[in-house]
Amino acid sequence: MTEKNKQLSRFGFSFERGGAHSSRTMMLKELGTLLTYVDRPEAEKSDYFQAIDDENCLGKRSGKTRTLTYRHLVDLYSLDRANVLFRALLYFWNRDIEAQPLLALICTFARDPIFRSTAPFILKFPEGATITRESLEEFIDAQEPGRFSKATLKSTAQNINSTWTKSGHLYGRARKVRSRANPAAGSVSYALLLGYLTGVRGQALFQTEYTKLLDCTFDKAIELVEEASRKGWIVFKRVGNVIEVLFPNLINQEEMEWLREQS
Repeated sequence: MTEKNKQLSRFGFSFERGGAHSSRTMMLKELGTLLTYVDRPEAEKSDYFQAIDDENCLGKRSGKTRTLTYRHLVDLYSLDRANVLFRALLYFWNRDIEAQPLLALICTFARDPIFRSTAPFILKFPEGATITRESLEEFIDAQEPGRFSKATLKSTAQNINSTWTKSGHLYGRARKVRSRANPAAGSVSYALLLGYLTGVRGQALFQTEYTKLLDCTFDKAIELVEEASRKGWIVFKRVGNVIEVLFPNLINQEEMEWLREQS
């Protein structure tokens, strides 16, 4: 792991070689059910484990399935409020229901390398283009030839296509067609935050790999971030081409120290 990646892992980013998408989607429904059941911003990671494993809030049939479900949700979202990535996800999740699919996608992108690697492939397609599972399989295999068996490639591609469908980037069941995602004030703010944590500042925050996930023009993103600022979620200032975005509600003092160390 590079020094930069080690620093980012303190915020909740993940660069592990594996990824939940080899066996699951981004589990949007399970995440929503869990966060509704454990409806406390101060909840600890152990509270989420108890809700899933002991109280079976997700209605799983066996203890093994409950444990696996918890592990996959941790892989995708960390479920640890010590990580600003999850803490901020929770903050916007509870304030902007419309943003939830893209919030989950952005967090998944930051934590699942296998899924993250497919973003350039999916996002390059114009609206209305058909994306076959086979073409996605070929793309994944080309990243590390021979890493996955044919069966694993197929299931991974299916899971990844399903996640991009849940986020609004694709539609259709057997035949996947590229569509435009629907960004909201919360998802734009979250994408900007992740860019900020990587060291990006000013207008460049609107051009990161995280904001590209939004399928959003610069003007639309500005409109949505102004809305978030009016609601007091973030701080947004603009004078001509000079832009400043700050996150006083989301980044604590220790994390600000880490950011100063990075720069």
